[in-house]
Amino acid sequence: MKRVLSGMQASGKLHIGNLIGALSNWVRIQEEYECYYFVADWHALTTGYAHPEDIKASTEDLVLNFLAAGLDPEKCTIFKQSQVLQHAELHLILSMITPLGWLERVPTYKEKKDNLQERDLSMYGFLGYPVLQSADILIYKADLVPVGVDQVPHLEITREIGRRFNSLYKKNVFPEPEALLTEFPKVTGTDGRKMSKSYDNALYLSDSPEVTEKKTRTMQTDPARMRRTDKGDPDKCPVFDLYKVFCSEAEQAESAEGCRTAGIGCIDCKKVLIKNIFDVMNPIWDRRSRLMENPGRIAEILDAGNARARKTAEETMSVVRSAIGFK
Repeated sequence: MKRVLSGMQASGKLHIGNLIGALSNWVRIQEEYECYYFVADWHALTTGYAHPEDIKASTEDLVLNFLAAGLDPEKCTIFKQSQVLQHAELHLILSMITPLGWLERVPTYKEKKDNLQERDLSMYGFLGYPVLQSADILIYKADLVPVGVDQVPHLEITREIGRRFNSLYKKNVFPEPEALLTEFPKVTGTDGRKMSKSYDNALYLSDSPEVTEKKTRTMQTDPARMRRTDKGDPDKCPVFDLYKVFCSEAEQAESAEGCRTAGIGCIDCKKVLIKNIFDVMNPIWDRRSRLMENPGRIAEILDAGNARARKTAEETMSVVRSAIGFK
């Protein structure tokens, strides 16, 4: 059985973009592969180093949402990055062989730095994020990594780092992981940009049905539709972007035609979207509510997952230490 590795940063609440772009896929493939899914709390320090207390709260909420979305600890390993110290050891070793130029050319490095100008990100940890991410993947010798399109460059640098290690130390320690692309790598937020915790434009899994409905009702639409009788362009409407994710082809066609002809108003269009979002979210809200009644269960799942992950990671590190002559 092929092995899959993926993780999410503990840097805030999960939103429906995470659900559609990653979590739903994780739930599906746990039936097909040996899956390791982790909370990336060390990664969260790259931008949240000044407030580590927020990372702890985010970690608990993240695992809660993993389970509410349908991850089954009997079918996959759920663990916390900082509880598997072998990640840090491999990160240190890989950082010694990774050229700076490789890190500086990663597109998301510049993009994120531009979008978070209010924070001081002139730190090694922020620049070296891809090295730690590479360690996360390589230490489990993952065959496949579920990623969105924007994360493919990170995976490519992982492959390059793994090849460089194998070449330098004349031992085929690390396989080259392949991308397992998600069907909807990007989900539009309430303001038209990519849905993101950083932009505060998200529909969160922890939002109540009432809050979810309110956010959706007040979403931006095509700015050309100032009045009910104005014709619009669905390709310029963030609401229609979400239609492509949550609504049927028939609903999409009806909405697009109604928008272009002013046959329907934006409020009516949003009502259909809200219904479809609720169809997806209702079982998740139900599972989340039940899990919150038994908080000790989350700690038990993490303890068991941490132990399994440590065992696998230590097997890899034993080979790595031998390859560099440190054993």
